[in-house]
Amino acid sequence: MNTTNKNYFQFTFLLAVCLLVRFIPLRAPNVEPILATLMPISRVYGAFLAFSFAVLSILLYDVISGTLGVQTFFTVSSYGLLGLWSASYFRKRKGGPSDYVSFAIIGTLLFDTLTGLTVGPLFFGQSFSASLIGQIPFTLLHLVGNIAFAVILSPAIYNFMVKKKEPSILSATRILNPKII
Repeated sequence: MNTTNKNYFQFTFLLAVCLLVRFIPLRAPNVEPILATLMPISRVYGAFLAFSFAVLSILLYDVISGTLGVQTFFTVSSYGLLGLWSASYFRKRKGGPSDYVSFAIIGTLLFDTLTGLTVGPLFFGQSFSASLIGQIPFTLLHLVGNIAFAVILSPAIYNFMVKKKEPSILSATRILNPKII
């Protein structure tokens, strides 16, 4: 459902909320609503804004937190690709909770593989086996968070984004004749 009337306030609001959640102290570093928000954005607004949301979510956090570095390039690229793929994925699906969960599982595994198994070995001298062993608990927690958010948040965010502005026929009928239930 790629609408031509894009609501940039919603987009900015969702971006700000995801950014603020990432700044919650003592939060597990990989339990965040970015992917759960990215999926409905891709359904409603399409590939460009999904890509933009993904890239801005990571880039803004790294700039504000002062953690901008080589890992930012891999993370931004990986999330950007997820944004593009999400738009394609949801173009062919209804977007029910099972669709969100399926995408969250595959997307999390791809993201964690692309970022977790490359940056450490390529740029920080970490062995591949140490990277792989360290990635397993991180990815498991990442999966649990993304699956839970996909079930709970993604449908709610989608409904928030596409809520109808005009009253339905039933609502109009109730206003004209309040005895109708």
